[in-house]
Amino acid sequence: MAARTALIPGVVLAWLLPVLAAVPASGQSSLSAADANVRGRVVDAPSMEGIAGASVVANGKATMADRDGRFVLTVPRGTIRLVIAADGYLADEVDLVVADRPLSVEVLLLRQPQFKEEVTVTGAPAPIARPPATIEVSPLQVRSIAGAADNIFRVLQTLPGVNATADFDSRIAVRGGGPDQNLTVMDGVEIHNPYRLFGLTSAFNPETVEDFELTAGGFSPKYGDRLSSLLVVENRAGTRTKALGGSLNLAITDANVILEGQLPGSMTGSWLFTGRRTYYDLAASRLTDSRLPAFGDLQAKGVWEIRPGQRVTLFALRSRETTDASFSDSSNGNSVGLRDSGRNDLFSASFFSTIGSRLSSRTIASWYRYSDALGAGVDVRNEAARSNAPGDEAFARALLAITRDITVRDASVRQELSWKAANAHVLDAGVDAHVLETAWGWEIKGDRNFSQANGSSALGGAGLPALLDSKQDSWRGGAWLIDRWQATSRLLLEPGVRVDYTSLAGETIVSPRVSAGFAAAPGLRLRAAGGLFTQSPGYEKLLQSDYFVDLTAGTGLRSERSVHVLGAVEKDFAHGLTARVEAYYKSFDRVIVGRRETPAETAARVALYQFPPELASSVPTSPQITSFPVNGGRGRAYGFDLFVARQRGSASDRFSGWASYTWGRADRDTYGRRYAFDYDRRHAFSAVGAWRLSRLIELGASARVASGFPFTRAVGLKVAASAVDDASGATTAYIPQVDPNGLYVWTTDLGDVRNLNSSRLPVFARVDARVTFRPTWQSNRWQFYVEVINVLNRENAGSLEATLEYNPSGDHPTLVYKPSSALPLLPTFGVNLRF
Repeated sequence: MAARTALIPGVVLAWLLPVLAAVPASGQSSLSAADANVRGRVVDAPSMEGIAGASVVANGKATMADRDGRFVLTVPRGTIRLVIAADGYLADEVDLVVADRPLSVEVLLLRQPQFKEEVTVTGAPAPIARPPATIEVSPLQVRSIAGAADNIFRVLQTLPGVNATADFDSRIAVRGGGPDQNLTVMDGVEIHNPYRLFGLTSAFNPETVEDFELTAGGFSPKYGDRLSSLLVVENRAGTRTKALGGSLNLAITDANVILEGQLPGSMTGSWLFTGRRTYYDLAASRLTDSRLPAFGDLQAKGVWEIRPGQRVTLFALRSRETTDASFSDSSNGNSVGLRDSGRNDLFSASFFSTIGSRLSSRTIASWYRYSDALGAGVDVRNEAARSNAPGDEAFARALLAITRDITVRDASVRQELSWKAANAHVLDAGVDAHVLETAWGWEIKGDRNFSQANGSSALGGAGLPALLDSKQDSWRGGAWLIDRWQATSRLLLEPGVRVDYTSLAGETIVSPRVSAGFAAAPGLRLRAAGGLFTQSPGYEKLLQSDYFVDLTAGTGLRSERSVHVLGAVEKDFAHGLTARVEAYYKSFDRVIVGRRETPAETAARVALYQFPPELASSVPTSPQITSFPVNGGRGRAYGFDLFVARQRGSASDRFSGWASYTWGRADRDTYGRRYAFDYDRRHAFSAVGAWRLSRLIELGASARVASGFPFTRAVGLKVAASAVDDASGATTAYIPQVDPNGLYVWTTDLGDVRNLNSSRLPVFARVDARVTFRPTWQSNRWQFYVEVINVLNRENAGSLEATLEYNPSGDHPTLVYKPSSALPLLPTFGVNLRF
């Protein structure tokens, strides 16, 4: 959520319940006539879990809450003020009148990360100069927003300027950038694969995360090698208030258990361990011979405070994904077999230290590995290829066998320094370096995906090589310097510069950047940011790309570049309401794309077609897009956002949420023409809300309405080609494809590059609903929710699939498009137990 200049008071809900009969507790019989007991409980506002170790102070007397958050405090009769505080929470105060009867009080505290206090302090930079496109998302929001399914990326998809690439997908496209142009950093370490289950869910467990922060453009010089956006994930440390605590959680895709506690003995610090695993596959494997897509994660974090101002943190992650499934349909003879084995491993160690009163340092060393081995066999009816005859025999069949292996290893080191050079200047400096070993390999046998207009499509485009065995070992590094300059009491400037080097491109690039914040009036802020951003070529980026380019040669490519300019006006209103208007512009150049065939390559391919003269129009004579990379693209993206958010400022506030509208435009200049970018979305509206109906029940809903993405509609039909291969499997000719009765088989004709993204998908609209129930059993340790995704059961079109239907009155089939790749009405549930 957007930061605030005025700290909202902590949330308090106090019920003063008269007790009909005072029953003295053991050890308290010596109360004087002038004293009385105040009993109470301090609880976490969203979860209703007791906050162990919370301090309660009144009239010079103090106590601490027990492991359930309960306390008893002896105070003098009369008017008193309770001051309640807990580590990581906003403090609160409660005024009480203590009479003869004991009082029972329940106090709800909000977690500190939900709010960022912004004040102007002479000599110390206020954080008003952060990029205007920065929005924080709390783990609580990830766990509670309707339709999010505990997935941070599905929450981000409701924010301004952020688009889901597909309804099933967690990948995001931000303000005219592709999914491969987003940088994800967890605890200072770059995460190359932030997804699980082929992108269906997130790699991040919101139960173990302290904070998420998305910057949609103009991000800090501390980070580089991406063009579009930055997602920073900070994992939380374990609890320090008890030796052992934890929670159990069950969500739509997985269940997880968390154990945490303080370090043993006299050591200061904490530990946290979590295991997360899918569960549906365990039940399905007993009913079928298949192993559905599944994953299991083990994660551990330890924090040791060596001495005041010095801290060592160790983090480890081990993740495995497996699939071994086959599916068949006797009605049409379709069969699909899929095997997959994926690994995500990470180990990092960091050391933080303050050096004197002006200098701090953080050093991070990490090792990361991602690998995936995929095998698939497909024999299905091709709905987009048939003769103009009735019956199943009219359809062609798509036959495909593919094996693919991907490996990314990244050993990195990062050094950060912060020095208070003067009262008005804080200098941030640092370096980072990555040593990368990457490999892509595959073998494709059978039919290509001719429904993809771009031959370099990662979904099996015709321009991909049948056999690939490519490795790239490279290194890249960067250095940065930022001056956080408090120019006046209301103006903060952050000029900075980043220098990057990449061995694959063999170039050094200097990227100046600047951000500024101005407190124009109480509660009114102006923000601006801009600069140069670069992205080097590398196989690690292609993990999230829609297109593949072969980097085997590895020469001649240069880093992609983008210039960002952003400006925003933000205003705080009463009752926790914040509104923001923001405009942005991004330019892109030297974008890496697959080049078109040379005239000689086109002539050689066309020569293989042995079609009669009357079918000459069915021969694709235009140059096709290949997977050979060139810096051949340019582009631009611009637009504006309107964003309104409301946070709960007290326990009496029942509603919180946000709404946003984005108008944007994104296009590319490639292959000699300007056309709409794949994720160009002119209009997008989203609304998210939660209503606390009572102490036990909360209602939530989210809604998204957006114009459709561009897509390439067929210009007509053509006769399909059938490959003739020699004994070695090499194609020697293409002949017209016919059905068993000798009739020509027709398929879609997508035209040439002039037809790319020339049409639009229909409007997308989805509403999700959620009911959360927090019973009072066992000290409010339980939470249940029921959720319905796409509650209106709208048939959206994540894509439009071409289908050919028999046309009895014509000589070729009729082309129709049917919506697909969108979520149906999907009910889910979840359970949370804290202990």
